[in-house]
Amino acid sequence: MDKIQVMIVDDSAVVRNTLQDIVSAAPDMEVAAVAQDPYVAAEKLRRVVPDVIILDVEMPRMDGITFLKKLMKQHPIPVIVCSSLVQEGSQTLMNALEAGAVDIVTKPQLGTKQFLEESSVLLTDSIRAAAVAKPRAVTPRPSSQARQKLTADAILSKPKVTRSAMAETTEKVIVIGASTGGTEAIRAVLEVMPLDSPGIVIVQHMPPGFTRSFAERLDSLCAITVKEARNGDYVLRGQALIAPGNAHMLLKRSGHRYYVELKEGPLVSRHRPSVDVLFRSAAKYAGKNIAAAILTGMGADGADGMVELRQAGAWTCAQDEATSVVYGMPKEAVARGGTTREYPLETIAANLLKAAN
Repeated sequence: MDKIQVMIVDDSAVVRNTLQDIVSAAPDMEVAAVAQDPYVAAEKLRRVVPDVIILDVEMPRMDGITFLKKLMKQHPIPVIVCSSLVQEGSQTLMNALEAGAVDIVTKPQLGTKQFLEESSVLLTDSIRAAAVAKPRAVTPRPSSQARQKLTADAILSKPKVTRSAMAETTEKVIVIGASTGGTEAIRAVLEVMPLDSPGIVIVQHMPPGFTRSFAERLDSLCAITVKEARNGDYVLRGQALIAPGNAHMLLKRSGHRYYVELKEGPLVSRHRPSVDVLFRSAAKYAGKNIAAAILTGMGADGADGMVELRQAGAWTCAQDEATSVVYGMPKEAVARGGTTREYPLETIAANLLKAAN
């Protein structure tokens, strides 16, 4: 099988060399070209067409987001945004996903051996996912519609619900796992969730620092409340909790209430947070009260957890191949017997609600 051809675009020689070493060490990929800025990259793209581009955000002469938008219009190639920006630049990176980037990874740092090894695992997995990702047309969302919806929801549709009131009403919980292509898939599911939807708990593979902006963006688009989870948060109706990057999230139960617990620890199924960790805890503590969906993503994270959910009596489903950016995680869940139901992305929310009700 031909090796995955990778182009690296970054203005730092140290970062370029580190990324080159990581890519070259993988047996199924190789560096096709390197460039210190988008202009050099554009010249090299005349001669070399890589399978995947690793792109920095902050560069001289042209920033990475501008280059990404031009690339998606003229010659769509799967792009992984690799950045050191965390909190202060996380909204910029959300814009990169909306502009067509397949994934976001943080730059590997020359720290401990374990940190570099984990960075290598996450980067090479992201490259493999990008190489098989389906190119998608990027259609700008009408900002006026989003503002109108946010205004109406903020004034009329987001009453605060006390935790004590939820003790008797939280019966069902929706759990969702996703990876490559999942940011837009999760948006599609959450945007149509009604205010009285069951509590929702989500693991999306994402680096630390970016999940808060991801949650805030979704909160501005959805009728339900969306927030980055904190340790001990209760699972409430009309609210979705998103696992923070770099922390595993478990669903636990105290009396009649469900809550989330955040934990450190090694990678599980090659990820942190891991969908398997969430799904297995949901099977243990909630069982038949769960409605679960596994969405687009590379690899098998969540597949074994979905098997445990189904065995515990939960309702489970997977996103179908036609609408998945990468049909990896859903495929594995079906193959291992975690679910027999596959749905197009646009119908998953309705089916989750039907199952939960």
